[in-house]
Amino acid sequence: MNTRIRDISPPVQEGAPVFPGDTPYGQRWAARIGPGCPVNVSEITLSPHAGAHADAPLHYDPAGQASGQLDLEPYLGPCRVIHAIDRGPLIRWEHLAHAAQALPPRVLVRTYRRAPVDRWDPQLAAFAPATIERLADLGVLLVGIDTASIDPAESKDLPSHQVIRRRGLRVLENLVLDAVPEGDYELIALPLKLMTADASPVRAVLRDLA
Repeated sequence: MNTRIRDISPPVQEGAPVFPGDTPYGQRWAARIGPGCPVNVSEITLSPHAGAHADAPLHYDPAGQASGQLDLEPYLGPCRVIHAIDRGPLIRWEHLAHAAQALPPRVLVRTYRRAPVDRWDPQLAAFAPATIERLADLGVLLVGIDTASIDPAESKDLPSHQVIRRRGLRVLENLVLDAVPEGDYELIALPLKLMTADASPVRAVLRDLA
């Protein structure tokens, strides 16, 4: 039997939601197949926070690493998907405790019954900072969520991002976990080697464990 691969990335296309003020996805054709041109070549513009993405420390720390400098280890390996559906606005430890025994180094949290891949959600669920602290205490290296931010959309001080900064964790946002049962998987979600960027799109997938 082939190992099942679950794509947990939303589509990135014109109209895909981005954080208000971010650059939306845009595409134009620089060249099209035709007489004298053997290829299609496009030009794209987008925020590096479009779609499923990995925040780099530079996003929330002026002295932090850019995406291209990141160690890839946190983005590849055993992970656990935990459901905390309709538990917002803040995901607290009691929402995760039922599945928090012997955690692997990566934890992804599902908050939506159906992720809003075609619209911006100003009421997105986020992590309580104490939840990030608790996960870090248990050896978690990476946290992920199916919303656009680990902090509330209106937050100006980003307390959960600041816990990530202080504890040295990594973060994935904008995942789509609608069809993923709770349980353990292998995560593959490598950021691009964008040497000066504050984030990177990822093609996030989960592979069923043998």
